Amino acid sequence: MRRSMLVLLFLLSASIYAQQPPTIRYESVPDFLKLPSDIYLGEVAGVAVNSKGHVFVFSRGDTTGPAYGAAAAQLLEFDAEGKFTREIGHHLYAWSFAHSVKIDKDDDIWVADKGSDMVIKFNPEGRVVMVFGRKQEAADESTGPIRHPKPPLPPVDGMFRQVTDMAWDSAGNTYISDGYINSRVAKIDKDGNWLKSWGEPGDGPGQFNTPHSIAVDAQDRVYVADRGNRRIQVFDADGKLLRQITIDVPVKPNARPAIGNKPTATTGAMAPGAPWTVCITPGPNQVLFSSDGYPGRIYKMTLDGKILGVLGESGKQLKQFGWIHEIACPSETELYVAELLNWRVQKLILETAR
Repeated sequence: MRRSMLVLLFLLSASIYAQQPPTIRYESVPDFLKLPSDIYLGEVAGVAVNSKGHVFVFSRGDTTGPAYGAAAAQLLEFDAEGKFTREIGHHLYAWSFAHSVKIDKDDDIWVADKGSDMVIKFNPEGRVVMVFGRKQEAADESTGPIRHPKPPLPPVDGMFRQVTDMAWDSAGNTYISDGYINSRVAKIDKDGNWLKSWGEPGDGPGQFNTPHSIAVDAQDRVYVADRGNRRIQVFDADGKLLRQITIDVPVKPNARPAIGNKPTATTGAMAPGAPWTVCITPGPNQVLFSSDGYPGRIYKMTLDGKILGVLGESGKQLKQFGWIHEIACPSETELYVAELLNWRVQKLILETAR
């Protein structure tokens, strides 16, 4: 009997081990960002890198006052060595609650502000050149916390409700993930004209439960981090669902959450493998990176969802993570990760497979 139990345990362990993808070895560059003495980061919601290697950090800093209603957004630029160069959009009208920052092929700087329901496009000089959505009016008697009625109110073309991210295809069309309430993807042409949207709240094919991050590959396929449904949905440029990707990597028994009690749910934002981020490297051989809140790992995948490797865990030290909210992936071996709980950006150098 004892021998049978040992054999069974061995087989189970071998099965679990076989499901574990390779662990990617990596380093974190210490003290990469050099902040001026009078500037502090808050929760870092977004990070992006332009063609010169400059790093853009979208932080929930520069705020005073009560937690509700404070302006919690600040966009900072650093050079390729991490030296601070400037703040962009100081006291911008849209600044409310930072969510993501991206850089397009022309080095224009785009941000999604969840609190003001707006997406802003800056040129490389840091001037506003296009705005999408509209912030609530300060003088309106109905201005206040956005309500979440069920079923939700119908979405309105050109308007967002707690918008999250943006990406572009080869024709210059912008895809915007919208977001915590509308649960859809909007498509806008290069001149800023609203073309269409697709998706609605739900857990069926093509439906969303918090589309939290978005990316487009070289074939103009659109990848949406459907965080609440614990999947990445992939669409063509017209919104036709092509496939879905789920991240199913066993969690080590001693894995710790970054904050709070250990999650037990198999769906939702804190379920293992629930994608908080999606980032696709430049060509010609593109790979996909994603991350989860628990157990706090980064996943490297092929574009069809095969897990190539895993790295990281929750924690406060270098090489550990506290809720990665956005990843910039200028190459397969260089990542920049924005962390909410640790108020920082880490620059990671990954080893390639030998």
